[in-house]
Amino acid sequence: MSYEEIFGYGWSLNFLMFILNVYIGIKSMNTKTKEQLLYENKILSRLKNEFDKYYPYRKYETIISYLIPFTAFFRVSFRLFEMTMFFNKNRSAKLFDYMIFKYQSDIKLAKNRIK
Repeated sequence: MSYEEIFGYGWSLNFLMFILNVYIGIKSMNTKTKEQLLYENKILSRLKNEFDKYYPYRKYETIISYLIPFTAFFRVSFRLFEMTMFFNKNRSAKLFDYMIFKYQSDIKLAKNRIK
C-alpha cells in the first residue's frame, strides 16, 4: 500500500465522520420546535463562550484534525463511544444533555488545571 492510498483512506474516513456529525446534528434538530432550539442555543452559547476562554484555539484544532489523515476519524469515534456510554448511563438523556455535560466537564477540567 502506497502513502497516497493510506492518505486517501485517512481523508475518506475523516470525511465520513464529518458527514456523520452533520447527520447527527440535523437529526437531533429535526425533532425539536423552534422555541426549543432557541432555548438550547441560548444555553449552549453561554457555555461555549466560557469554554472558548479556556480553549481559544479549539476551532483551529478541529479544522486541522480534519486535514490530517485518520485524526478526525479517531477523534470522532472516541466522542461517539463517549456519547454511547453517556446515553447508556442516562437512558432519558438527549444530545443536548450530552453537550451540556461535555462543555461543563471540559470547563471544570480547565479550571482545575489553572489552580
